[in-house]
Amino acid sequence: MTRLTTAATALAAAAGLLGGAGAAAAAPVDAEGARGGLSRYYHQRLDWTACDHEELDAAGARCANVTVPVDYAKPGGRTMTVVISRLESTDRQQRRGIMLSNPGGPAAPGLAMPLDIRQKLSPEVRARFDLIGMDPRGVGRSSPLDCGWKVGPALRSAGFDRAGFDRVVAFQQDLARQCVEREGDRLKHVNTRATAHDLDVVRGALGERKAGYMSWSYGTYLGAVYTQMFPHRVDRVVLDSAVNPRRYGYPMFQDMGPASEAAVDEWAAWTARRDAQYHLGTTAAQVRATVEGLVKRAAEQPIRVGDKLVDEHLVPMVPFAGMMGPERWDATATNIRTLVDLADGKPVTPGPALLGLLGALDGPNPDPDGDSVSGVLCGDTRAPRDIEHYWREIERNRASQPLFGALVNSITPCAFWPDPKEEPTVVANRTPALIVQATGDARTTYQHGLDLHKAMKGSRMVTLEDVPVHAVFGSSYSNACTDAAVNKYFETGRLPKSDITCREDEK
Repeated sequence: MTRLTTAATALAAAAGLLGGAGAAAAAPVDAEGARGGLSRYYHQRLDWTACDHEELDAAGARCANVTVPVDYAKPGGRTMTVVISRLESTDRQQRRGIMLSNPGGPAAPGLAMPLDIRQKLSPEVRARFDLIGMDPRGVGRSSPLDCGWKVGPALRSAGFDRAGFDRVVAFQQDLARQCVEREGDRLKHVNTRATAHDLDVVRGALGERKAGYMSWSYGTYLGAVYTQMFPHRVDRVVLDSAVNPRRYGYPMFQDMGPASEAAVDEWAAWTARRDAQYHLGTTAAQVRATVEGLVKRAAEQPIRVGDKLVDEHLVPMVPFAGMMGPERWDATATNIRTLVDLADGKPVTPGPALLGLLGALDGPNPDPDGDSVSGVLCGDTRAPRDIEHYWREIERNRASQPLFGALVNSITPCAFWPDPKEEPTVVANRTPALIVQATGDARTTYQHGLDLHKAMKGSRMVTLEDVPVHAVFGSSYSNACTDAAVNKYFETGRLPKSDITCREDEK
């Protein structure tokens, strides 16, 4: 989800190996580890070193390798490395413990997430918690998957006709074949349940009885699974822009269609009021018609952008990536304007945002974790195997979702992936948690937040009304009401007595 948002995220490449000396004290063996033969992982010694990451190192963070089993059912077998970062609490006298984190994706590198969330955390919270970032297994520096793909995240629009759909089917089938041939059995072990177990090993290796947790998007699914698997190890949990676990997988993407179309309407109205700048239309209907027409033009004649030809399978990704929040609307309008000019044959130079986004999706330097996005999704849930199922869903939604129906209902490599190792986790518990959800979220819809709230009966919900934003706390968007609710919970550990409704700040 958040992997498909901005070129900056998509192009974040993990590089370098950790090394050096300096050891943390061994943590006590956890009951889970003792029972499961995992004690050596739970009380391993961690060597903290520089992170070889400019911003983390400048902030004073330290990094460490954590050894975890490839297969938790066989703890004596093969191992892999998960890399974590730590920004220590600002007041060791007030320190309460650790705050684990995950930025979403799936398969978004999270090593630098503490840098993002610390900007929104109050001084009181920063005094109490060490902020822990982690590249999840199979991602970034943590034993990454490498399927040999020349593309980033595999999501593609199916286009307008059966021929276009068949091209995408062949494309996705070939991606799955490549990944199975290169990664083989390891694919079964890059999944959310294993990552949740990794989180608990990190907690144990850090010597903590419990762990707080802060997440966005897919990270809320990971967090919900963690609360289900390790309810007694959870401290203060915030799930921002939540996923309904029962809809996770292919249905989750389908749910993005109507919400993303509605977000386009809001963006189109905003853009129309600025026609002097973008020249895409003076009404929302005209702006939308321009974008829909652009996709059709790309189907008839792919648009040359730099050294690549961009067709109807890729063009819809540009507005789709821009519907994450109002702070991305200017870049989206600029990118669409550039594509229209290039389609018209005008001698314009594409900006770095457009080149970065398209390059991350389709090379020559694709998102290095694009393989892992499919690896986690396909390793978690079993997608429909019937190819005709996808075609029927696309056709059924074309009229109501003219921009995104052929994208969010499209076939993915998961249709050709090996079956998951385990059944998806059923989340149903009373673990305390704070769920933050915007009613206009185009990625994890408001209904997803409501559904997770019902599944986690000990939770409270903070609703941000009438704002089309995904990832409310800690992102570039800011809202005083939601920020205060999250910080108060982290400070006190007390959930609100009832659900809260917030509204957009006055400007």
